[in-house]
Amino acid sequence: MTADHLQRCSWVSEEPLYRAYHDTEWGVPQRDSRMLWEMLMLEGFQAGLAWIIILRKREAFRKAFAGFDPRKVAAFGPDDIDRLMADPGIVRARAKIEATIRGAQIYCEMEDAGERFADYCWSFTDGEPIVSDGKSWVATSPLSERISKDMKRRGFKFVGPTIVYAWMQAVGIVNDHSLTCFRREQA
Repeated sequence: MTADHLQRCSWVSEEPLYRAYHDTEWGVPQRDSRMLWEMLMLEGFQAGLAWIIILRKREAFRKAFAGFDPRKVAAFGPDDIDRLMADPGIVRARAKIEATIRGAQIYCEMEDAGERFADYCWSFTDGEPIVSDGKSWVATSPLSERISKDMKRRGFKFVGPTIVYAWMQAVGIVNDHSLTCFRREQA
């Protein structure tokens, strides 16, 4: 079966970028701390917008935020905020930009204290992906509520239960591929 004829999750559009994201990245368990943080920050930027907007701007985000290197982003100051607010390639929302900088600082504080971000993220599921029933879609879960609460306690912003659940799906902490999706067993 060719890629054009594969059965995918119902949310996947014909947009090639969306398909590629679904087919190669969404729902694949991510164990890299930096990438887990990048995806959490991008999910925060997505709040109130369609994910395809973020996908289309992802490379511009990476350039603007120093490759999402938490050490570099943690050192951003007022001049960087001004630069980012003037960058048409990204979502120019001051609160989200400031939340990303603060998120980088929290990430660095955790790592400096000996807590790998990846270990933290996966600690909520004992390191194993949660496999959904593949039949129903939810926007939040008791687990996303718990993770959201803990992240907020640590000082992260734009990490409500819905954003956290979308992030969990994106990084494979939850396998929410539909039963008929070719990626369900591959994730």
